[in-house]
Amino acid sequence: MQYIAPLKLYWLLLAVALAVVVPAGLAQVQTDIASSSLPDAPAPQQNTPTTAPATPPPVSTSASQADAQDAAKKKQQADEARKKEQNQKRILGVMPMFNVVNSANSIPPLRPKEKFQLFWKSSTDPFIFGLDAIIAGIGQAENSNAGTKTVQNPDGTTHLERWGFPQGISGYFQRYGTTYADTFDGNFWGNAVLPVLWKEDPRFYRMGTGSFPRRFLWAATTTIWCRRDNGKWGPNYANVAGNFIGGGIANLYYPSEEGGFEKTTVSALTVTAEGTFGAELLEFWPDIEHHFLKKRMKAPSLKPAP
Repeated sequence: MQYIAPLKLYWLLLAVALAVVVPAGLAQVQTDIASSSLPDAPAPQQNTPTTAPATPPPVSTSASQADAQDAAKKKQQADEARKKEQNQKRILGVMPMFNVVNSANSIPPLRPKEKFQLFWKSSTDPFIFGLDAIIAGIGQAENSNAGTKTVQNPDGTTHLERWGFPQGISGYFQRYGTTYADTFDGNFWGNAVLPVLWKEDPRFYRMGTGSFPRRFLWAATTTIWCRRDNGKWGPNYANVAGNFIGGGIANLYYPSEEGGFEKTTVSALTVTAEGTFGAELLEFWPDIEHHFLKKRMKAPSLKPAP
């Protein structure tokens, strides 16, 4: 038997005494309470358990899908509203600006169907018919696509022979028809077919802010540099190739004396240069319009005071 220290032995005896005396005392107290005539104790009240806050039912998958579809529908409606508003903009109320985007992130890329719709709208707008009528009139005045050539007779002599479009009303409508055909062909290939195949955006993205030289160069380069459907920028193959294809097709209906590769190249480069001029107008016209409107609003009234 191991030796137990006196302090440890003291605590051991105390524990044994408590183990024997305390239960006996508790038993006696319970007996006295039972034998005494005390009033009935009130029935114990049961505490109502605190109700836990109701957990919201989990959102069903169908509800989440409905919310996502609703958000997508609202976004599509907002995009369509912006496109519709853009389609109504014109310079001086005449020249259409429905192919102009003021911000690269404000309008989503065009779907193939929308590119063909843009081509058709830009080819059948009343402004286009009026512009081609003016161009045909200028060509009529300059007697373009017409001239004379020397033809050798069987007997060895030569004579001058006219070729190309004649003068008069007949010549004017021939020039008008070929001018509109050039416009239609260029839009068809450069704004619809090739942009769909090469996933290019045929619209003009206006910078709108910055220094004049920067914006001028930006507008000038849009004829050879464009935004793609994936948001990136790259060479404007559709516009350049469309101009060459249109020039090649033009050889089929222009007078033979004006045909050939040289005519096609000159026509394509001319249309590209004209596109550069048009891009500059689209870039700076809102600033010009705002300047004159602001100046008009600041002008003092000439009416006498009442």
